[in-house]
Amino acid sequence: MKEEKSSSGASAEVDVGAMEAEFLHYCKVKLELEERMTKEAMHLYGVSKHILTSSLSTFGSGSPEEIKRFWLAFVVHCVTKLSKWEPKKEKENQSPATLCQIVRAFQLNIIEFFKEVPQFCLKAGYILEGLYGSDWERRLELKEMQANIVHLSLLSRYFKRAYEELFIINETNGLGDEETAGRYRFGWLLFLVLRVRALGQYKDLVTSTNALVSVLVILTMHMPAHLRNFRYANSSLFAKRSEKGVNVIASFCDKYHTSEEELRSCFERTNHLIEDLLKKKPSPISDHLEKEALDSIDPEGLTYFEGLLEEKSCKSSLELLEKEYDHAIKSKGEIDERVFLNEENSLLGSGSLSGGGINLSGSKRKYDALGSPTKSVTGPMSPPRGCGPTSPTTLANHLAPFTPVTTAMTTAKWLRTSVSPLPSQPSPTLQKFFSADLSANITRRAEIILRSIFTPTSRLDPIWAEQRKTEAQKLYYKVLEATCVAESTIRNGTKVVDLVPLLTNERFHRCMLACSAELVLTTHKTVALMFPAVLEKTGITAFDLSKVIEGFVRHEETLPRELKRHLNGLEEKLLESLAWEKGSALYNSLVVARPGLAGEINRLGLSAEPMPSLDSIAANLNLTHGSVGLPPLPFPKIDSLCGDTRSPKRPRIEQKSVLVDQKQLKSPLRERLQTTCSPLKSRLLPLQSSFASPTRPNPAAGGQTCAETGIEIFFSKISKLAAARIRTMSERMGLSQDVLEKVYYLVQRILTQNTPLFFNRHIDQIILCSIYGVSKISKLSLTFKEIILNYRKQPQCKSQVFRSVFVHWPSRSNTGKTGVEHVDIITFYNEVFVPSVKPLLVDLGPTFQKRNKSVEEGSTAQGGQLPGSPRVSNFPNIPDMSPKKVSASHNIYVSPLRSSKMDSLLSPSSKSYYACVGESTHAFQSPSKDLTAINNRLNCGRKVNGKLNFDVVSDSVVAGTFGHQNNGILNLGSKPIEVKSEPHA
Repeated sequence: MKEEKSSSGASAEVDVGAMEAEFLHYCKVKLELEERMTKEAMHLYGVSKHILTSSLSTFGSGSPEEIKRFWLAFVVHCVTKLSKWEPKKEKENQSPATLCQIVRAFQLNIIEFFKEVPQFCLKAGYILEGLYGSDWERRLELKEMQANIVHLSLLSRYFKRAYEELFIINETNGLGDEETAGRYRFGWLLFLVLRVRALGQYKDLVTSTNALVSVLVILTMHMPAHLRNFRYANSSLFAKRSEKGVNVIASFCDKYHTSEEELRSCFERTNHLIEDLLKKKPSPISDHLEKEALDSIDPEGLTYFEGLLEEKSCKSSLELLEKEYDHAIKSKGEIDERVFLNEENSLLGSGSLSGGGINLSGSKRKYDALGSPTKSVTGPMSPPRGCGPTSPTTLANHLAPFTPVTTAMTTAKWLRTSVSPLPSQPSPTLQKFFSADLSANITRRAEIILRSIFTPTSRLDPIWAEQRKTEAQKLYYKVLEATCVAESTIRNGTKVVDLVPLLTNERFHRCMLACSAELVLTTHKTVALMFPAVLEKTGITAFDLSKVIEGFVRHEETLPRELKRHLNGLEEKLLESLAWEKGSALYNSLVVARPGLAGEINRLGLSAEPMPSLDSIAANLNLTHGSVGLPPLPFPKIDSLCGDTRSPKRPRIEQKSVLVDQKQLKSPLRERLQTTCSPLKSRLLPLQSSFASPTRPNPAAGGQTCAETGIEIFFSKISKLAAARIRTMSERMGLSQDVLEKVYYLVQRILTQNTPLFFNRHIDQIILCSIYGVSKISKLSLTFKEIILNYRKQPQCKSQVFRSVFVHWPSRSNTGKTGVEHVDIITFYNEVFVPSVKPLLVDLGPTFQKRNKSVEEGSTAQGGQLPGSPRVSNFPNIPDMSPKKVSASHNIYVSPLRSSKMDSLLSPSSKSYYACVGESTHAFQSPSKDLTAINNRLNCGRKVNGKLNFDVVSDSVVAGTFGHQNNGILNLGSKPIEVKSEPHA
């Protein structure tokens, strides 16, 4: 069953002496590092080179030479970011190398660098912690820099598309034309300098877009008339008018979905920058506009700078902007954002920063990548195909295609219109659920927790932070009110429920506040506070947060689709890895639900630490009781109310499986039928039970504790996520239905019987090993290399999943190793996975096939599928994507509609949030006629009672959270289908 490591095609051995000399040459000659920093870089290289030489074959996807250059670039970057550097007095302009300079020197590109960095951090983390302290990762700011690159890439395309719409460009040379290129570069540089000077180093996408639109307004007002692609009098661009004429700023707000207040603020900052830096004197716009524009524009609030975009003036302004930006990136920045002017810049390369998501060069963009990480088909939110830049001679009157930037702006508009007008205190309806003391507690807690999240820093503007804190507070009260109304009645809608246990639960409120803050931060696409920052600030864990995600989707009816996608993506992250990380509250519940796991959990030190008290958080913020406007109030600390899971001490009376008993596990088909026919309706946890003490009995679960029921529901979500990923991987590799079901069965057995294999690991690591193990048992010629190559094509793929698997070697290990290590997946499979699951793998042999066949025969005898049709999938609540025979008298099957065909069916102007039902039988024919034609063909004109069941993939499915909904298990839905006819033999 073991897998031998294959050669990478080149020797992993390197000449250590030559590599050291080469690295010294890079530092001294190519990067011109000063002497002290060169010594520090050589020292870090010396203490870490054994990691590179011993693991060279497991790093990267390129040649050993390329992998070596990635490692050396990482070493230099760590030194320049983490060391305390001071320029010499005689060299005031001297500065450490920026990331762009480092990457260029080692002949790499930024995209690939950020894809390789996570595994370097895992391997060398203990060395960096010893040299630079435990906060080295925070100071390195890799995630922020990566998100910043994505934002700038999106904004550069947004700017290019808007520029091509507004202004005439040379049809032959495009933006490469000298006259056009100068003004185009001027606009982008003006935005970059504005972003650095007025908005800070790392700013959210919405604020940056407002700044970019303000630059577009400046260009529009100053562009020479012969280069304009519009007329003020009749252009659809200027839709907002006053009595005096066109309101330019309001019209741009309407077109680009910006806030007029924020745009005017950015516009004023841009004007001040032009006046101060470029030394241009403002004057009334009415003195300079030509007659046509003068008669059409409302001049109120607009400023004009004479000659700003004239050729000679533009060149001198460019020089000043270049000089200012050079100084800014040397002292504050790491990325030279001017590279985004040219998408084909070799420094950017062509890759993805989101595991199959955003391509930073090339003509095809996957704009949906900022949505659900599991999205595998394009939809109405994708940019319409064929919608390129507008013709230079006309400005088409159509809606802009949906892109991550436009989606972010429309989502921010929801926040302004649906949340901002709400009161910042609990509403009268919400107050009805509170006592006086409880109301004061809730208000005080909200103030402290949200202030801890939105604390102003050097990269977080105080005014911006206060605005976002207020929005999160209002959203919290809004959803809390809807939750209280829903939770105040039992499911039958008759018996009133006491909400005191829930409303006095500290963990529940922190989760609600964290989720509210996360949605606000996501709306603005904030770089400085990316997930899981809200978990760290509030003291909760990923497992805690997973309990309220579904409630937010259900109770906030106005939540935009983009935010539903984000919550869906968050839940996937929680299920796949975050909830299994060290310090998760999941382990505290497991100790109660599965006492047999307590020893392993304690050995690995996985249990969560006590949640920090509210007073300690307030003390860290230097908040006195007066500063939050509320007196100190005691919080209930009764175990049944607080639901503290830190010290569970409950004797285990009986040992039983969390999901199903041993008999049920004998048959995958029976397990499917049991799950489908008897969903956990009676055992689903309301919020009161979800946040209660794990040892407390669950009244709706027949004697189970809340921990047992909670773990059962959590494991069922894991099973669904595993089923979806196993299916896509199996279909991609062309595995048979039998192999697919064996892999799913094995993962299920591991989850229920060998749960420690999931501890501190990623679910995909277990799935990949299970696919290989089943292929060996089934005698398939499938290598790990082939599995990994196919996994790389998955939307959720991250290279560290198969390159860095957590292993905690026991004291008596066969390998002779001890302690914690991160190994490649083949080592993990051979040394850990196979010894642990060998009995389960053996059980998947011939006896499994006979047992499964007998169950199928019994099911068919009782009225199963039609003869000749592929057998029914054993996956619970996962749509079977294989072709199905739908007529006993005709060889007609239904199968999934291919993504390429579905894309062609989507109308560019469609704003529906539903996926297509199927391929049209005739051009421009209505769906009802399509269904009629299909049914007539199947039924040969005979009237029958049954019709094909065409499931619509609705918004609720797209935004589903792998959990229960409407008192039942949520079906993951299916892709659109098309009808195929098989020719008769």
